[in-house]
Amino acid sequence: MRILLTADPMLPVPPTLYGGIERIVAGLAEELRLRGIEVGLIAHRDSRAPVDRLFAWTTTEARGVKAGARNSYTLLQAVWAFRPHLVHSFSRLGYLLPILAFRVPKLMSYQRLTGGRQISLAAALGGSTLRFSGCSEFIAAMGRRWGGKWLAIPNFVDTNQFRYVPAVADKAPLVFLGRIERIKGAHLAIAIAKLAGRELIIAGNRSREGAEADYWEREIAPELGRNGISYVGPVDDKQKIELLGQALALVAPIEWDEPFGIVFVEALACGTPVISRPRGAAPEIVRDGFEGFLVPDLAAGCKAVREIGLISRSACRRRAVEEYSRAVVVDRYLEAYEELL
Repeated sequence: MRILLTADPMLPVPPTLYGGIERIVAGLAEELRLRGIEVGLIAHRDSRAPVDRLFAWTTTEARGVKAGARNSYTLLQAVWAFRPHLVHSFSRLGYLLPILAFRVPKLMSYQRLTGGRQISLAAALGGSTLRFSGCSEFIAAMGRRWGGKWLAIPNFVDTNQFRYVPAVADKAPLVFLGRIERIKGAHLAIAIAKLAGRELIIAGNRSREGAEADYWEREIAPELGRNGISYVGPVDDKQKIELLGQALALVAPIEWDEPFGIVFVEALACGTPVISRPRGAAPEIVRDGFEGFLVPDLAAGCKAVREIGLISRSACRRRAVEEYSRAVVVDRYLEAYEELL
């Protein structure tokens, strides 16, 4: 079997630092090849994913009609050259336009908020050759309102790479890991840590311009170096695993409807419980009172920190392995492939 994967053109596959979708595509490619499947990939030209054939997007620009047309043609050329049995797209839906009417089966996977007439149009043009998947039931439900057949297939992590830590010190720090922007809730993590009287380590990349730079300067930077609040900057995979493993809890009080939240699963894979808010897909991953707590406000967040010892770290690890490990999720993708084929 030959599968042609696509990833958005902006970042290489796998990414050097952050890039959740690109990391998923790289892991999927590796797992498929381990199972004897020939894999092609259309991605950023600097990609180093383990594939049988790499095709580079013509442009790394994702916006604009001209850029979309050029990358659509790249995808068409790759289909002609690779002759896949199935195309699995993690990139822009518009790139599939030239092949929507082709008989080759197509799976379009979404890791972001979705909806719109383009889905209705694609479903009509693709007919029985096109299926959609969302990285959570939350995303799949959004898409179903616009037509087409949708599956919910979660994102995954390679749980073998995440070291399980069965116990941490009583004074272990809280950790916030993610982009430093308002919707991710770093300011709320700081407030919760201060109320609970706990150390908080913040890790992640921050913007140097625009509204998010202002957010950093106003609400994050003044708190650093005080009350046990520190910032360690962006982290690579090794640093991330070490940081999550030593944490009392991952504190991620999101202010938006998170499509998935892969950092939640990464924390659970280390045995680290999660404190977040009941928005988006968070309740699908973190069951309140089992793998952590989903809190409505700061007072509840402070209470969750004080009661985090009630959460079993082994149960957190088990949840990650049984539901979100790479092999388990790739099995579900293969079932979807077989249905389309």
